[in-house]
Amino acid sequence: MAHRILVPVKRVIDYAVKIRVAGGKIDTNVKHSMNPFDEIAIEEAVRLKEAKKAAEVVTVTVGSTKSQETLRTALAMGADRALHVEIPESAEVQPLEVAKILKAIVAKESPSIVLLGKQAIDDDAGQTGQMLAGLLDWPQATFASKVELNDSVLTVTREVDGGLETVKTTLPAILTADLRLNQPRYATLPNIMKAKKKPIEKLSPADLGVDVTPRIKVLEVSEPPKRSAGKTVGSVDELIDKLKNEAGVI
Repeated sequence: MAHRILVPVKRVIDYAVKIRVAGGKIDTNVKHSMNPFDEIAIEEAVRLKEAKKAAEVVTVTVGSTKSQETLRTALAMGADRALHVEIPESAEVQPLEVAKILKAIVAKESPSIVLLGKQAIDDDAGQTGQMLAGLLDWPQATFASKVELNDSVLTVTREVDGGLETVKTTLPAILTADLRLNQPRYATLPNIMKAKKKPIEKLSPADLGVDVTPRIKVLEVSEPPKRSAGKTVGSVDELIDKLKNEAGVI
C-alpha cells in the first residue's frame, strides 16, 4: 500500500544561539533554523520513502513568511511537497491551535502517518502530537527511537524512564520522533537548488476554519539568576562550616 507521510516542521531560534532576554521578551532578531526534532522527523519520513515503504512525503509549517526557508530545507532533504499555513510574524500560535490546523490538513491530504518532532526547542511544550492524536482519535506512538513499517502495521521502539518500550499499531497513526531515531542528512547543493522549484501551497488558518487566538498569555520572560563565583576552601572543616553558616544547606 502506498502511504503518504505528513511531516509538520517549525522555524525556531537556532539551537546554537544563546538566548537573550530584553524588556521581558526573548530577542528573536537572531539566526533561525528548523527545529532539530523536526529535522529528525523529515529524515525518517524520507528514509521510509527511499525504502519504498511510503510513496510521498508532504511537509507543512504554521508560521510567518520567513518560515518558507524552513520548508525549503525540508524539500531539499527529500520532501516532495510543502504547505505553508501563513500567519503574521507577531502572531503566537499555541499547541492546541496548531493541532487543530494539522487536523484540517490531515482531512485535506489524507496521510497514513503524521510524523512530528517530539517537541519544539523554543517552547518545549511537547504537546502537539498528542493533541492531534486526540482530535483525530488516532493511535499514537511518541518518543520514537526506532520505527519499522510493514504494510499497514507500525512497530515503534519508545524511550521511557525505565529503558525501552516497543509498541505496535495499525495505520493511520501519529508518530513523534526522539533524538536517537536517526542522524539527519545534510542537504546537498543540487537538492537545495531543486527545492527552490518545488511547489509550496499557501493557506491561512481561516481557509482551514481554525481560530488561532491564543488561550494562554505569557506575562514575562526572564533569564535565570547568574551563579555567584565559587570559593576555594582549605579543609573539610572549613567546607562544612561554609555549607552550614553561609550556604545554609546543612
